[in-house]
Amino acid sequence: MEKLLTDKVAVVTGAASGIGRASAELFVEQGARVVIADINSEQGQAFAESLGNNALFKHTDIANTDQIHELVDFAIEHFGGLDVMYNNAGISGKVHKSFLDEDFDDFERVISVNLFGTMVACQVAARYMAKYGGGSIINTSSLAALKPGLPLVTYRAAKAGVMQLTQSIARELGVYGIRVNCIAPGHIPAGMTFYDISARIKQNQPLQREGSTRDVANAALYLASDLSAQVTGMILPVDGGTNLGGPIYV
Repeated sequence: MEKLLTDKVAVVTGAASGIGRASAELFVEQGARVVIADINSEQGQAFAESLGNNALFKHTDIANTDQIHELVDFAIEHFGGLDVMYNNAGISGKVHKSFLDEDFDDFERVISVNLFGTMVACQVAARYMAKYGGGSIINTSSLAALKPGLPLVTYRAAKAGVMQLTQSIARELGVYGIRVNCIAPGHIPAGMTFYDISARIKQNQPLQREGSTRDVANAALYLASDLSAQVTGMILPVDGGTNLGGPIYV
């Protein structure tokens, strides 16, 4: 069976661990050449080396505009192009019980990484893709963006912004053959998880098992591949049906 990403070049941010790591690994398995981007150099470099010749590591702080430009240039220089940009890097910020306790230095950092960094990465990737026949941009949001609540007010707001960003630019970029989609993971152990809610899942989630990073990676593979050639502007929950009703946990 032909691999789904043969001859494609992908960049995955936040790829040293969690969802990004699982996605980068799957992309390589499916024939892609992948740039592993992460702020954790030691872990990211070791992971890239474990994947063989089809993966390279690039240290990247997604909140740093210059480093985003350098990241895309690195992929083009070393692998010859850019077909898939998976903007997965994100941070939760501090967990506050009340909005009244929010730290606005922390607020600025969360917005810078989760929303501003994602926006810049979308633009830098899209400028290249628009000149060279299109591509796929994938963003990671969160089910936490779908309902108001505590804690993590800033995180929820930033991830809601990622959803709106995705759908807004999908309308514009389609004419260039660029697809833009968003994955909204639910509770994913070893992903960005803030407390143990395993028991609550059985009460509130239609599919009564915990999701895995591989589940999200499979969704990313679909959106990266030509299987989703007619799909753009989608918000794809990977949550076992939690979005259908009841409390949303992350």
